[in-house]
Amino acid sequence: MTGAPEQGVRHVEVAPDDDGVRVDRWFKRHFPDVPYGQLAKWLRTGQVRVDGSRAKPGGRLSAGQQLRLPPMSPAAEPRTRTAKPVDDAAAAELRERVLYRDDHLIAINKPAGLAVQGGTRTTRHLDGMLDALRFDAPDRPRLVHRLDKDTSGLLILARTRQAARALSVEFQGRTMEKVYWALVLGVPDIAAGTIDMPLSKQGEPGGERMGHSHDGQDAETDYRILEQAAQRLAWLELRPRTGRTHQLRAHCAAMGNPILGDGKYGGRDSFLPGLPKRLHLHARALTLSHPDTGARLELTAPLDPELAESWKKVGFASEMA
Repeated sequence: MTGAPEQGVRHVEVAPDDDGVRVDRWFKRHFPDVPYGQLAKWLRTGQVRVDGSRAKPGGRLSAGQQLRLPPMSPAAEPRTRTAKPVDDAAAAELRERVLYRDDHLIAINKPAGLAVQGGTRTTRHLDGMLDALRFDAPDRPRLVHRLDKDTSGLLILARTRQAARALSVEFQGRTMEKVYWALVLGVPDIAAGTIDMPLSKQGEPGGERMGHSHDGQDAETDYRILEQAAQRLAWLELRPRTGRTHQLRAHCAAMGNPILGDGKYGGRDSFLPGLPKRLHLHARALTLSHPDTGARLELTAPLDPELAESWKKVGFASEMA
């Protein structure tokens, strides 16, 4: 028997734009006038719930989940986020990065250095520039997944709420095929295989990194060597089966082959003279089910000129890039 609705309680669906956002940051984003102390009390007493379960401040939300919100004062109304206008030059540059567009989704080649979403010290990010990719649609496109700020390559945006829901489900599942390219230091002992190493966040706030933990989240990555430069460098194709934070970077480092330019996981030795001081990791391809037709859609993103130059300097086949 279903009880009577709780007076003043609201239930809201997590939007695709909020996929992956922490619970406490979701409140700060949508209810900035609610003091953190009040939120902490709601969380401690179980008044905020996600799909019926008690929410935790650091728990990450997924698009489509149901949030139970406790009664709030009239002053604590949700705040509509308004994006700052995108300047013409930045908008034009972003449109030039469109690789594919139809009525349901857009694929872009994200540059390294551009964060997907904002943060405490991040004011320039893709989420704040999405109006530049509206084209003829009534609404701005929606984020359905993320790439690290320092990772370049293929990123998908949904153009409708229905497409966002379908794509979010597919990204959370294992039906999508993801391919990354990386230049790594040294050459793996085995030419192809699977890295199966659970990961958890380690270190102090501000310096956290993902590391091996027996009770961490499952993380699996298939890899194979495409080319190698003696025993100095290797070009790897990486196919993540799971989507953990920094998964590819942590897995390559654990294998003894950190990604070139990855100071966080490879230290100073990950930088080589004559090559750009940036992460040499690129989201190369995605094969997914189209959110409207269901047909398999294959998308690829070429290396940007800076990475292509690195591949060339190392002596790898530039026509493949």
